[in-house]
Amino acid sequence: MIRAVICDDETASLAIIRYLIESEGLPIEIVGTASNGQSGLELIQKEEPDLAFLDIQMPKMDGFEVLKKLKGSKTKVIFITVYNTFAYAQKSLRLGACDIIEKPIDVSSLRDSIVRAIGWNFTDSETLNRALHHIYLHYSQALTLNELAEAACCTPSHLSHLFRQHFDMPVLSYIHKIRIAKAAQLLREGVSVQDAAWQTGYTSMNHFYKYFKLYQGVTPAAYRRVRSTE
Repeated sequence: MIRAVICDDETASLAIIRYLIESEGLPIEIVGTASNGQSGLELIQKEEPDLAFLDIQMPKMDGFEVLKKLKGSKTKVIFITVYNTFAYAQKSLRLGACDIIEKPIDVSSLRDSIVRAIGWNFTDSETLNRALHHIYLHYSQALTLNELAEAACCTPSHLSHLFRQHFDMPVLSYIHKIRIAKAAQLLREGVSVQDAAWQTGYTSMNHFYKYFKLYQGVTPAAYRRVRSTE
């Protein structure tokens, strides 16, 4: 599992990034947060995470200064900023950042940025990473354990073992978790309950309601009503 830290002086941004990662079902563990550049640098040096989300404008030390002091570190850096100018982008790449995303952060830009930074290497198992890649590309299709095992170049039993070892759940449960995370995103964007079900691979509304309530705690209709009033 990818270990990550978030360094941002805005509490809302910290919460949003954490929420988006969890709601997408991404196998990323947030191992620490910091609210200024100095504490962010110390956190990264202490934890040595695989990935760091750095706000550019922070008290005590900005994101560019933090990245300069991380020279030689294996931590991949994604910059976050309200001002995504060409000059910022140029400087970010010159200093070695993997990507830069603009606030307010949305699911698609965050997910795409993470993939650009680390690829699909979410775990230390190449076999499992291949299976995860296949799931994220084809979650709306009728995936089977045998199909995933073939895509990951392993036996079904070995793949099942890897999922239980890394995520403490069966393969099919993980697929449902990803599908429901995608469905929740669609509902937040105003898509109807039925269309959200079809677009995430559910041909049975009963199954959709069952798994949605299991992973989100409420029915799809209730979720959509609450989100539409926020």
